[in-house]
Formats: sequence, C-alpha cells, structure tokens
Amino acid sequence: MIKNYLIYIFILILVLSSGCSHSNDKTATISVNSDSKYVKTFEELNLGILFDFDFTLPNADENWVNLWVERYSNGEKDIKPLTQLSYGNSPNKVEEGSMGFGMINPNTDAPLVFLYGPDVRTQPQIIEKESNTNRLSTWDYAIGEEEVELEMGETKILAVYRETESDSLRTVDLQDEETVKEIIEQDDRVLVLKVKIDEKNVNKN
Repeated sequence: MIKNYLIYIFILILVLSSGCSHSNDKTATISVNSDSKYVKTFEELNLGILFDFDFTLPNADENWVNLWVERYSNGEKDIKPLTQLSYGNSPNKVEEGSMGFGMINPNTDAPLVFLYGPDVRTQPQIIEKESNTNRLSTWDYAIGEEEVELEMGETKILAVYRETESDSLRTVDLQDEETVKEIIEQDDRVLVLKVKIDEKNVNKN
C-alpha cells in the first residue's frame, strides 16, 4: 500500500513538473486581424490607417511588452521612436486582445498617431511632418496571415508605412528584413512598427 502511494506521489510530481515546464516554454503569439471591428470603423469613417493584430501573451505577470514606431527620413533614423508603448507585470497570468498602430489623417501635414494593446493605449499625438503634396504612399503588414510566435528578447517588424516623391512605389516583400532595409534607404519616409517581449521592464529600442 505504501509502495503504491509513493508511486502515485512520484507520478503526480512528474505531471506537475511537466506542466510547469510547458507553461514556462510558452511564447507570445501575434497574427494579423485586418478585418477587425477597429479596422472596419477606421475605413467606414475614413479616419486613416490602422494596423490591427490579435495578440496573446502567456506569463503576462512576468513579462514586459515594448511596441514602438521608428521613423526614417531619407535613410536616416530618428533618434527617438515616433511613438512608443511599454507595459507589463500584469495582474493576469495571460493577456490577450487587440494590439496595433493607428494613423489619423495620414495625408495631411499634421497626422495623429497612437499605439494600443490589451487594456492599454497611448493618447493620439500630432507628429511633425513635411508637406506630402505630390507624394505617393503605401502601407502593409510585415507578417503573414498565419500566427507568429514572438521569442523572448526578439525584435519583430509588424508593419511598414512608406512615402516617396518619385512617381512610383515598387511592391516588396516586407517579411524579408533585408528588403525592408532597402526601402528604408530608397524611400523618402518610412515608418516601421516593431514589437519586443522582455522578461522584465528592459527597453532597448
């Protein structure tokens, strides 16, 4: 009887250990949500551009999320992010919901930009911008339709907005980081949305 009891205890320990290990190995995931209610509202009201994603963060009580936008003008990167959002140490074990970046009135001299995540957001802020008269612009996601895992400490490009004074903008594969580097050098203005998950509040943009 005692032998059977010890066997049960041993099996229970193995199961619990396996469960804990599996939980620690879980990674954050993100996927494009281009048909979300947020995107549809932006389109219906003609507000501008919205990049929306479904985001899930396991171990949210231990991790920190960094979401930011880098701006490049004629290949030169701004010293500070155009806008950024950092949050973490959630009271919840798992956080999930919408994450994204919005531009209100992008084709004006004073567009508004904002970032958001599950239950957090930045206030829309005006960004300084040269007149974009006669400029072409385009934008797209930098990840595909499939769910993407975000490894701890990895910086991931999520979306890109581009402007040029030339008479054409070539179609490119934004999932190729080398191609993104090329358009940063070639186009007049490029905005790059990025995300990184850290184990604590460490912002290394």
